[in-house]
Amino acid sequence: MKIGVIADDFTGASDIALTLAEGGMRTAQFVGIPQTSVDVDAGVVALKSRTIPVQDAIRQSLAACDWLLAQGAEQIIFKVCSTFDSTDAGNIGQVTQALAEHMGAKHVLVCPAFPANGRSVYMGHLFVGDVLLNASGMQDHPLTPMTDPDLRQVLARQTDWPVGHVPHPIIAQGASAIQDALPDTNAMLIADAITDADLHSLGKAAAGQKLLTGGSGIAIGLPANFGATPSTPPWDGITGQGVVLSGSCSRATRGQVTHYAAAAPTKEITAEDVMAGNVSADTLAEWVLSQDAPPLVYSSADPAIVAQAQTDFGREVIAEKIENLFATLAATLADRGIKRMVVAGGETSGAAVTGLNAQTLLIGPKLAAGVPAVRHGDMALALKSGNFGGEDFFTTALRDMEIST
Repeated sequence: MKIGVIADDFTGASDIALTLAEGGMRTAQFVGIPQTSVDVDAGVVALKSRTIPVQDAIRQSLAACDWLLAQGAEQIIFKVCSTFDSTDAGNIGQVTQALAEHMGAKHVLVCPAFPANGRSVYMGHLFVGDVLLNASGMQDHPLTPMTDPDLRQVLARQTDWPVGHVPHPIIAQGASAIQDALPDTNAMLIADAITDADLHSLGKAAAGQKLLTGGSGIAIGLPANFGATPSTPPWDGITGQGVVLSGSCSRATRGQVTHYAAAAPTKEITAEDVMAGNVSADTLAEWVLSQDAPPLVYSSADPAIVAQAQTDFGREVIAEKIENLFATLAATLADRGIKRMVVAGGETSGAAVTGLNAQTLLIGPKLAAGVPAVRHGDMALALKSGNFGGEDFFTTALRDMEIST
């Protein structure tokens, strides 16, 4: 293994696995830490550590790091969301610091930029499209509301390491200038990036670095450091009954839900129904399997409705209840023959993969920027971060899963 990745959620793991696979590396995504050795160029360990207590996130991340290093990984990436999803309590800064100290790394480049999906970092501030992060809809995230676009300040509240900045004028000069800007002392450095060319420069500058933290874009330039050349991951199309499961409340996903609902059967899961026990995986599965077209089961409410449910029932309580329902539903549908499954939302994807008891996911071709088709046994999955994909993503993902490359 050349590159090892520790991802703080399941959709992020698929996202960066696609980047490395398209860069020409033999890549596998693992659900949790495998119990055996593997023979791949890049291994991605998917954790569910984004919103768990800091010490648990650190413990799980260090265990994943040790396993990846034992496989021969020469470079570790801590993969976080391209919208830097976290709170002042963690976990990005704390986990990065723990990994750096564990590996003996000094400076750590930190960059969540992903231009293909409209994420860019300029003067240390994160933009989503043409607006700052705190005006992008992420300020309404039910678990990690992002109200500060200045990543230097966000990170500084999560670590006692110094937080610096590599501004775009230096990035634009290329890899040598970036390397010259790196300090000899411990520091985390927010790196600007507004184009893929910037990310390629960062990748070249990162050759030999023990640890990087960022979104999938930070990996764009890394495969070339190991002699890999870009390629398209192979894929044998999978046909059969399909379904869409959505637990994301992001602005993009809510638009996708509305678009898909105009032409497909849909069933909404409300917090009230879940808490009252009025909905079960068995009854939902029976409804899904009775539909002629791939249906949508969703819990993607408006932020105001989500906030009220959290007030009424408790944020952690309702989140756990809904995730458990999606986990059981995914397992039930797989047992009853569903072959294509699109899942929207990082927490929901984690729940679905856990329910499916998937251990290793094989990375297929791109369905949208940051979203590959992945194979679990004889099933095709698309694990989509909430803000990724166009309005018609559900339709195109189900279609493209059937196409061989």
